[in-house]
Amino acid sequence: MSEFKVKLEWKPDSEDFSYKNYNRTHQWIFGGGSEITASAAPDYLGKAEFVNPEEAFAASLSSCHLLTFLAIASFKKYIIKSYKDETVAVVEKNKESKQAVTRVFLRPKVEFSGEHIPDEEEIKKMHHKAHAECFISNSVLTEVIVEPIL
Repeated sequence: MSEFKVKLEWKPDSEDFSYKNYNRTHQWIFGGGSEITASAAPDYLGKAEFVNPEEAFAASLSSCHLLTFLAIASFKKYIIKSYKDETVAVVEKNKESKQAVTRVFLRPKVEFSGEHIPDEEEIKKMHHKAHAECFISNSVLTEVIVEPIL
């Protein structure tokens, strides 16, 4: 078993606590000491220059897929030159008519190097396995669609 701890800190920046005016900016403090300034998404009165929970959710799925894919490739003795992903999280009403991240599209593009390079079918299988073994995607109800760019 592993545990991962994150501290969250928020303070008001004015005495006006009306819905449209209270501050949505806050800090995420991670176990290793990294701090990230976060806010609500601009659609929900937050500041665009800071990461928002929806982006962080998408990033955690993308990151987990990457790390699982790298492990799979390493065990198969493939060498990865680069890995890029343009992840999209879709927020809309779910089946219960509640706002939710209903789908996340992972669109990884992987470049291999060396003499041992997988074909397209093998790459698809590796992405399928990475998705199946990523413990973040195994922890959420959101549909995660992996669309490798080959």
